[in-house]
Amino acid sequence: MRAPRRSVILAILAMASVAGCRVKTPGRFETTAVQWTKHHVTVGNRAERNPLPATAENIDDGKKTFGYYCVSCHGRDAQNTGVPFAAQISPPIPSLASAQVQSYSDGQLKWVIDNGIFPSGMPASKGTLGDEEVWKMILFIRHLPPAGSLGDPKAYSGDEYGSDDSGKSKSE
Repeated sequence: MRAPRRSVILAILAMASVAGCRVKTPGRFETTAVQWTKHHVTVGNRAERNPLPATAENIDDGKKTFGYYCVSCHGRDAQNTGVPFAAQISPPIPSLASAQVQSYSDGQLKWVIDNGIFPSGMPASKGTLGDEEVWKMILFIRHLPPAGSLGDPKAYSGDEYGSDDSGKSKSE
């Protein structure tokens, strides 16, 4: 009789201690420290420059590549529009229009796309995407459309046809 009672008490204590481990949003100090570390220590390639000019054709090619590889997490506009889980995962998926992301050099963005960011869920593309494809995606990221202007990703729109570049359903 004593062993089951002890097990119940230990189980209650374990649940109470786990319940007290709620994760809090990082404070300004923690956020600043992590951002500084990512910009100056973790993410390499700071000095590399994009060799491609920001022509309409290169930006459009980058948009197409982005639409194929990145849209399910970042949304069609790269600002998480229509991505239901973007803010719920940890760490949250950043809007690529944010000052935090835009402050990276082109070389750093290429490094992130090539190598991914562990353990965030950002996969590495090295071996899948060529250098020219990545540089064109970076041109698209530097010239993003207004948030929400491209509609929701097809996978999350609830419309089997998805939405076109105007954000309107293709079935309309």
